[in-house]
Amino acid sequence: MEETMSPRLDATRTHDAPSAATPPPALGLPEGLPKDLSEGLADIGPFDRVDPLDARALSKTLFARLEALEEGTHEHAYVRNTLVELNLALVKFAASRFRTRSEPMEDIVQVGTIGLIKAIDRFELSRGVEFPTFAMPTIVGEIKRFFRDTSWSVRVPRRLQELRLDLAKAGDELSQRLDRAPTVGELAEELGLSREEVVEGMAASNAYTASSLDAQPEEDDSEGALADRIGYEDHGLEGIEYVESLKPMIASLPSRERRILSLRFVAGLTQSEIGEELGISQMHVSRLLSRTLGRLRKGLTLEE
Repeated sequence: MEETMSPRLDATRTHDAPSAATPPPALGLPEGLPKDLSEGLADIGPFDRVDPLDARALSKTLFARLEALEEGTHEHAYVRNTLVELNLALVKFAASRFRTRSEPMEDIVQVGTIGLIKAIDRFELSRGVEFPTFAMPTIVGEIKRFFRDTSWSVRVPRRLQELRLDLAKAGDELSQRLDRAPTVGELAEELGLSREEVVEGMAASNAYTASSLDAQPEEDDSEGALADRIGYEDHGLEGIEYVESLKPMIASLPSRERRILSLRFVAGLTQSEIGEELGISQMHVSRLLSRTLGRLRKGLTLEE
């Protein structure tokens, strides 16, 4: 192990070697780990303080050891976990590119770590590619997939998610070129799409973020909360189901009963005024109205 270490790593360990009063933290080395590897790892100390060049050199040694160990063994798991700890700086570097997003940085780092683990499992030392070069696209891809699948307020097809990004990029380029906001036709021509596809992509962009109905306006906005500006409560909706159910029942009534209902509940006439209108007594109107309403109530009860 000493021969594969870089001089920088040896110097670092010599410079940072703790005193006997403050021993380095135990790394939990598994039993049965080769002596050269266990002694080298025990001397390293916290992985987050290992120089990037030394981490790269040590990773090569660990990958070579990983290929020689049987998968599923305690030793294989330990070396694999050590590679994860040793290369977490790659995840933090990739996650820093997305620090302007609304998601917590801890969540982004966790997702990026999943990408790092996948890269470790797929890496082959024999290909002659540096591990950071191989791992970074996998880490970034995992983070982008996380944003694609979880950050949209409303789930839309992947095609529209990618179209939103293309529209945003094309819109920025055309705005700089034309010195104004591009039209739908210009965006369609730039991307080689139809106008309908561009409009669909613009509509899908509205699903990326959602605003709270209780959100307060800006300081210079005289209007109230969003809920106060987008509509009102329609109390007529409460009885719409009954109205729709009554329509065929009312249509099946005799013409005189339908007219009595219209005069009473639409025109707002009293029973006496209805009697004068139809040439019958107020008592007769009362009996006809009660019988008709009873029939309608019975019909609604049967439907329910």
